[in-house]
Formats: sequence, C-alpha cells, structure tokens
Amino acid sequence: MSFAYAGGLLATGLVDLTNDLGALDSQGWWAVVVTYEGKATCARFESVRPAEHPGGVWARPGEWSSSLDEAAYMAGVERIRSAIADGVVYQANLCRVLSAELPGESSIAGLGARLATGNPAPYSMTMKVPGLEVACASPELYLSRDGDVVESRPIKGTAKTVDGLTAKDDAENVMIVDLVRNDLGRVAEVGSVEVPGLCELEEHPGLVHLVSTVRARMAGGGWPELIAATFPPGSVTGAPKASALDLLEVLEPVPRGPYCGAIGWVDADAGRGALAVGIRSFWAENGLLRFGTGAGITWGSDPLREWRETELKAARLLEVASGDGAGPDLAERGTRRS
Repeated sequence: MSFAYAGGLLATGLVDLTNDLGALDSQGWWAVVVTYEGKATCARFESVRPAEHPGGVWARPGEWSSSLDEAAYMAGVERIRSAIADGVVYQANLCRVLSAELPGESSIAGLGARLATGNPAPYSMTMKVPGLEVACASPELYLSRDGDVVESRPIKGTAKTVDGLTAKDDAENVMIVDLVRNDLGRVAEVGSVEVPGLCELEEHPGLVHLVSTVRARMAGGGWPELIAATFPPGSVTGAPKASALDLLEVLEPVPRGPYCGAIGWVDADAGRGALAVGIRSFWAENGLLRFGTGAGITWGSDPLREWRETELKAARLLEVASGDGAGPDLAERGTRRS
C-alpha cells in the first residue's frame, strides 16, 4: 500500500503521482522526494490525518559495503584540499553510499517506525509509492515555505560532543550560509534575505550540530522556481556550488539518489510546506538498502578526522536499522569497499 508519514500525519489513498514540481502549486497534500541528481517524485494523497507511524515487518539487513573505503575517502579529501589550494573551491561535501542486502520480508514502514522511536528527527518522513521507498530521519531543513516567506536551516559542523567542535566547523558553516543567502537571493525580494540565527548549537541523538537560519520573502514564482534556484542544497554540495558539483562528480563513484536531495511535504491548499535535506536517509533499491554519509571538506580538514565524521553520522542510524547495540566504529561492522 502506498503511504507517506511526516509531521505526525499519515497520508493514504494515492491519487496522483508525477515528476512535475509545478503540481506542488496546484491543490492537495503532496509527499515529495527529489534525488540529488534532480529526479522528482511528487505523490498526492486523498486522506491525510493525525496518526501514529504505521508499523511493519523489519529484519536486520546484510553486511554493509561502502562506495568509498577509508583509503579512497581520505584520498578524496586530499584531492579537495588540492582544489582549494588551486582556488577551484572553498569547500566541498564528499559523500559515500553504504549498501546492504535487504531481506525480502522487510518493509520500509517497519524501518520508518524504528527510526521514529530510535532516532526521532524534526524533518523525518517515510514514503512508499510505486518505484520509490524512503525512510528519512533528517535533522536539517532545506526549504520551508509559508505563503511567500521561505526559510533554510543549513547544518555545518558536527561532533560527538560540544567540546569536539572546532574553528573549522564555524568557518564551514559561515561559508555555506553565504551560499544559501545567494541562492535564495535569486528568487527573493530585494533586501529581504536575512540571517536571524548563525552557528547555533543543536543536539541530536548521538551528536551535536551547528545550525544557521536564512530567511527571505519570495518576489514571485512557486516551488519549481524556488527549487531550481537553490538545488542541490548548499550544505551538501560546496562553494562555489557549480565548481563543487563538478569536482564531486569526479570523486564520487555512485549516484547519491535521495541522499542529499529533498524529502518532505507540501500542502498546496494552505500554501505551506517543508522539505528536508535528504541526510540520515535510507532507501530501498533493487533488493538493497542504501544509506549515505559524508562530511564537508575545507582547507583545514584532516582526512582521517573527516572519515571518522562520516562514521559518526552513520553509526546510530545503522544501529537502529540493524537492531543491535554496536558501537560507532563502522570499520568493525564490515563497511568494505563495494
């Protein structure tokens, strides 16, 4: 059965499925996933009501493998540092995708229910429609919209505790805030872009983040124009964005899919919506369960520290999916190179 669950609302009764983002400005309640590569899935549901997350069967996935192993990831960090030295980029977000065999009896609803209990997140969503199954536990807001007021809350700076945050984290956050300001400025009323919160501390299960808030008032247009101006999210690409995207295409061996894309909901009737950055997200594909993790690389990055940050970000989510109490060292969990 097709369904979507977000913000305490259960949506059922699929009535429309389209890749046209313009539908989000029409009518009804929509669940939305846009992959990092730009493929949109917009699903309109007939019934939307407050409910508990639906349950389902979930079995532990198989052994995890990684699109980049430790050595390859660290080499990628050095490549980005060289590009920074050459003036190509200031920052780039290097990611890898983990994959594990998905037992046939498992359902994405079962995984979503586990995440809702074991790793609650402000922008979580579970969605199952023909051709797409996603369970997201994202803490990061890509775009919210209430009428013509839009907001983004980029995360840059991650550590296990507050003491683990460094000056590099602050610098990285400020760079991405500037990028998000510029992106929103393409569709905003002149002078309306503001930053009401900069490098604010947020605590989430198992780690802490630095989060900033960028707000603007749209000068016109709708969801297609807003997403076109700001996608992919700046916090998971780099700065300058175009140069970072070119560099990452060379360094990352597999598509990111829903990871680092946009995942959320739009209520076209109310003129409201919230799309998360698709981090902390699982998706089912070709009999495999996939999960992405990454880190923002700057000139001040230490390759081993960045690798460990990707492990830290993934550890709790993989524990929830696996139903065990394993520690954060994913190397011990078999994340070998595919």
